[in-house]
Amino acid sequence: MVEERNLQKTGTTTLALLCKEGVVLAADKRATSGYLVSHKKFDKILNITDNIAVTVAGTVSDVQLLAKYIRAELKLKLIRTERESSVKEAANLLSMMVYNNIRKLSLIPGISHFLVGGKDETGFHVYDLAPDGSIVDVDDYTTSGSGSVMVYGVLETLYNKKISVEEGINLAVKSINAAVQRDIASGNGIDIVTITKDGVKKVLSKEISTKIEV
Repeated sequence: MVEERNLQKTGTTTLALLCKEGVVLAADKRATSGYLVSHKKFDKILNITDNIAVTVAGTVSDVQLLAKYIRAELKLKLIRTERESSVKEAANLLSMMVYNNIRKLSLIPGISHFLVGGKDETGFHVYDLAPDGSIVDVDDYTTSGSGSVMVYGVLETLYNKKISVEEGINLAVKSINAAVQRDIASGNGIDIVTITKDGVKKVLSKEISTKIEV
């Protein structure tokens, strides 16, 4: 039987903010295997299309495989229909994959939590896809992972719906920083991606050094 402590997990702290003219996604960089920091530069924000991206939390193998599946499915749908999928369609399709993944017969539990952000003809959208396959349409902000308690404290205090993308980036940095200071499964840096009228763009990737030099 596979021991849970040997599974590679993303840790994690991720968040999604809905802004006036876009979406901000942010995540830390740490992946863990039990109490071991297995990776210090793990990218937890993945592009799905030119206009849709997701943050990932959970078991690394599951989130990576499901991200590949959703990319392929959306490309096939585009070829067949000659129409870009809406953010809601993409989120619903991914939620079904998550639902089926956690209910499959396996010695290894398929745990995956996605935050979906994107833009389509109707505007900007954020969806929270829980590990059980449930989906929530978010109209302000959401967060996932072991550091989410700290993030919610910052967002509850500082977020407002009139926030600009630039202000959202600054708020995301403060939120992730609060988590990496207190959550042992989060750390080593931060990645931030924005989704605006120009599509998905990585705007920040910064490592945090913990090396002691004499």
